[in-house]
Formats: sequence, structure tokens, C-alpha cells
Amino acid sequence: MDIKEFTIQIEQAGDRLDKTLSTLNEDWSRTHIQSLIKSGLVLVNGQPIKTNYKGADGDLVTVEIPEPEELDIKAEEMNLEVLYEDSDVLVVNKPKGMVVHPAPGHLTGTLVNGLMAHCKDLSGINGVMRPGIVHRIDKDTSGLLMVAKNDLAHESLVSQLVEKSVTRRYRALVHGNIPHDQGTVNAPIGRDKQDRQSMTVTRENSRDAVTHFTVLDRFKDFTLVECQLETGRTHQIRVHMKYIGFPLAGDPKYGPRKTLNIGGQALHAGILGFDHPRTGEYLEFEAPLPEYFSSLLTVLEK
Repeated sequence: MDIKEFTIQIEQAGDRLDKTLSTLNEDWSRTHIQSLIKSGLVLVNGQPIKTNYKGADGDLVTVEIPEPEELDIKAEEMNLEVLYEDSDVLVVNKPKGMVVHPAPGHLTGTLVNGLMAHCKDLSGINGVMRPGIVHRIDKDTSGLLMVAKNDLAHESLVSQLVEKSVTRRYRALVHGNIPHDQGTVNAPIGRDKQDRQSMTVTRENSRDAVTHFTVLDRFKDFTLVECQLETGRTHQIRVHMKYIGFPLAGDPKYGPRKTLNIGGQALHAGILGFDHPRTGEYLEFEAPLPEYFSSLLTVLEK
């Protein structure tokens, strides 16, 4: 069992503890923390508390994190589009609508289920739920992902992500007509206090986020852009484009109320480049726009 300790600071005093803890760790929702409190796994100054407890300056908070349940993740035969594969790494083109890895309550039909059937050797650094997964893209974002087949490869690819040396370029269709041909959004991203399932640009409990964009084409009410990630925060492109006033078309979470009915955001991870973990050779791959995206652009051009 993992144990975390926090000390309540004076600026956090008077706030509900579940709210405070959820801002300190973006992986913890308030619901999850309340469940831990009810189970007696959150102590304040050594004593159990109620879910509505409000912190006081100097409180010592101890949170016991139970070991994750051993879940039976089954291999599933899928027609995966693998662009490259060797003994260390593979590159796969994930379709729109597919979740990358299993989670409690959603254990089948994910990319990981398909990868487990495709190959038996996947790195175990991320545990039983995310074998081989180095980075993720959202369910309704299509495109390229690199997958590690052993721990050496996993550590190398993660290190390249940290060093910002991985090439990740996306095509996105956004609402509005961007007046300038290129730009950079440098704005930190953290969890939205008003909606814990969403991210937002904020200075509180956030991480640096940088997105570069170039306009590729303009339509009457939309703009096609290429976005290059310097960092890889959750929902980064979707949040940043909304922040500058050009939200992604079709985005049910960050888009306008009236948007295109295309089953999720028009976003495609089209170009991925990295140094091979063993040879050091730079590899770059490109996946064409999915049919729904290219057809949409054809309609807009007309």
C-alpha cells in the first residue's frame, strides 16, 4: 500500500479536504478521495475524518492508496494498422473511437487488448492495465502511437518525451478563421476546478504546456491547422485552441454548443518521429487523414 503525506498550507485552510487533495494530485477525483475517506484511508493528524472535513493550517494529512486490483485484461484479435514493428518498438495508427488502454468498467475493445493479441512482448513498466503504452491520445482522436515492447525501449521513449525530442504533429479543424498564419500557445494546463473531468488553462496546480500551430487552409467558418506539440498534457490541443478562441470542430467537451456532428473532435495525430531506442536512428512515420476527416474537408471546400 502506497502512503502519501501532505501538510495543509494557510491558503488551503477552510477548504474541504477532498477538494484540496484533488488539486494536489490531478489523478485523484473528489469522488475517489471521498471513497478513501469513507474507507478510513485518509487521516488528519492521525485521526479518521468525515467527507465534509475542512482543513486547518498545519494539518498533517496521510493518504493510504490501496494496491490496484488485479484485473483480467484479455487479448482480443483486431485488425490493427501497424506501420512499423521490430523487437523493441511498434508504431500503430489508432482509429477514431478506440480507447487506448483499459480502465475499471471498460476492460475490452481497447488498443491494449488488440496489442496483447498482436504480440506477446510488451513492456511492463506501466503495469497490467497499460502494457507497452508510452503516451496516449484521446478516444476520439485518431492517429499514430509508439508502443514499447520491452522496458529498455519504454525508458528510452519516455526520456525522449521528457526531453521534448519526439516529433508529434496533428491536423485539426477548428471553428472560426484564424487571421495569422502561425503562432504558439504557451499556457499552463491543469484540472478545471468547476469540472474535474475537464482540463483548462490555469496557474493553479498546473503544468507548462506549449503548442505551435500553422494554418494549412481556410474555409468560410473553419480553419485547418497543423499543431506541433512541445509538451504532452491531457487534452492539450483541444484546451489550447479553445483558449485562443478557435475550439476544435466536433469537440463535445471544449467545442461550442453548436458544432459539427462527427462523433468527436476533428483531430488526427498524423506525423510521429523519434530516435530508435536501440540503434539511435531517427524514424518518422505519417498516417493519412481518416476517411471521415478528408471527406469533411472536401465538403467544406465546396
